[in-house]
Amino acid sequence: MVVSDKTSPSDPQANATRESSPIDAPVLAAESLSVIRSGQRVLKDVTFRISPGEVHALLGGNGAGKSTTLLTFLGFLTPAGGSVQVQGRDVGENLSAIRRTIAYLPEAASLYGHLNAYENLGYFLSLAGTNADRSALDDVLDRVALQSGARGMRMQTYSKGMRQKVAIALAILRDTPILLLDEPTSGLDPVAIDDFNRLVRDLADAGRTILLVTHDVYGACHVADRIDLLQNGELVGTFDRPPGIDRIDTEAVHEAFAGRAAA
Repeated sequence: MVVSDKTSPSDPQANATRESSPIDAPVLAAESLSVIRSGQRVLKDVTFRISPGEVHALLGGNGAGKSTTLLTFLGFLTPAGGSVQVQGRDVGENLSAIRRTIAYLPEAASLYGHLNAYENLGYFLSLAGTNADRSALDDVLDRVALQSGARGMRMQTYSKGMRQKVAIALAILRDTPILLLDEPTSGLDPVAIDDFNRLVRDLADAGRTILLVTHDVYGACHVADRIDLLQNGELVGTFDRPPGIDRIDTEAVHEAFAGRAAA
């Protein structure tokens, strides 16, 4: 079926208007992205685009290229081919400005063991040129479900899951329009994972754009609007959350993930 409109496709002014529409502009975009690390091509012609307010998951096993993708958006790695853009700008053009729009949560966040949760949050916020009072800190720590009695304790007494909650709180407090999350539920128990997924959905509904990488099929299906499946540096499948449905088909994604992993 052919659908036509009243504007001729040969009209350059109309085409320019459509191409520059901010509604259609992706917040994050990888275009034919290839990355070489230690002489190995880790990403191979990867292309995807992430819209404002979207939760986008890169799903794959160890060595699939998920974390490499995040590091390229942050400018820590240089593409061997293709490009990455943040809010329409090539990452290499103005890296410092681009990084101010992004909060990044690595899988193993570096927090100071001799400081408590409040002190860690205050210190890292000051490095980012911002601050928050105790009430704001408690509000976010409530959202990530860190026990109130633990907040004044030194981080060296924390479990991995508790440290991860503080790191997630810091990413939220940065109040940037973009969140990059690397295995964000690592170390969290099942209840905390469910709480985290609800928090991510709330942040996206409030307009923040979120790219997360994970090997957790269940969690990705319940939180993401779209999942891209990575294997050996290549995109091998895409899954979208159907309109009116609260999750992506877990069985379909698991089958594809298991089949690709076994290939």
